[in-house]
Amino acid sequence: MDHQSLISSLSPETRAALTDRSDRPALRHLALYLGATFTTGLWIAQGWSLWWLLLVPHGVLLTFLFTLEHECTHQTPFKSRWLNEVVGRLCGLVIALPFLWFRYFHLAHHRFTNDPDRDPELAAHGRPDTTRDYLWYLSGLRYWKAVLGTLCRNAVWPLDAPYLPPSRLGAMAWEARIMLAFYLVILMLWPVQLFWLWLLPLFLAQPILRLYLLAEHGHCPPVANMLENTRTTFTNRLVRFLAWNMPYHAEHHAFPAVPFHKLPELHTVTKAHLKSTSDGYTSFSKEYYQVIRNQ
Repeated sequence: MDHQSLISSLSPETRAALTDRSDRPALRHLALYLGATFTTGLWIAQGWSLWWLLLVPHGVLLTFLFTLEHECTHQTPFKSRWLNEVVGRLCGLVIALPFLWFRYFHLAHHRFTNDPDRDPELAAHGRPDTTRDYLWYLSGLRYWKAVLGTLCRNAVWPLDAPYLPPSRLGAMAWEARIMLAFYLVILMLWPVQLFWLWLLPLFLAQPILRLYLLAEHGHCPPVANMLENTRTTFTNRLVRFLAWNMPYHAEHHAFPAVPFHKLPELHTVTKAHLKSTSDGYTSFSKEYYQVIRNQ
């Protein structure tokens, strides 16, 4: 059974329950997330005992705001549309990923998942298939080059990509200009603090996010079935917390209207039909690299 048949087989009552949105779960989750981020940031800023050991955990918390921004592009974490918009844009500001531009990029990825010709995630370099490409990918340098290039290009005028509506190009240009102006101002005012509390942690933690993202579709077949072209990774509660339940990624692609806090419920429906799964990110990484070595 493919994802369309599976979702169609659900009763209207089940679909309504799964897609019911509420601000409360996301606000509670966000409060815990920001509390953890504030704690690690304060520890580093105060130079308390072994503060340097928190650079990577702090960076992970900052970097994994990507998963919340991603969810906000779908308007699913919060019931209130304005909360999705505000939170998504703030997350994008932290990780230098323009929210409006990313929304259209990501929706095209959902429409053409793993299609080598039309999925924008595969347009530039694809996924690593050699040891050299794998290490370059994990370094995060390719990501920073791409995202900063997108910001600077959009500030002049966004590239006329097939997935970008022409009517929104002007708004994307202003989004990039405002972000770049903001970075310039804060870097001039607090260069040292921002290096230790923002830039260095983001750089150190980016390889962890790269490994996480690679598991979503890496070595999945280029087919239309979302239960096959997307991977669900079985992991612990901490990782699911950091990633806003996105390790249930096949479930998310099968039914994107389901908010993050309902994905475990959706998983109970889809688990017997999942075609691509891994028993944890360590297991996936070992298997992925082994395939590369054997090519």
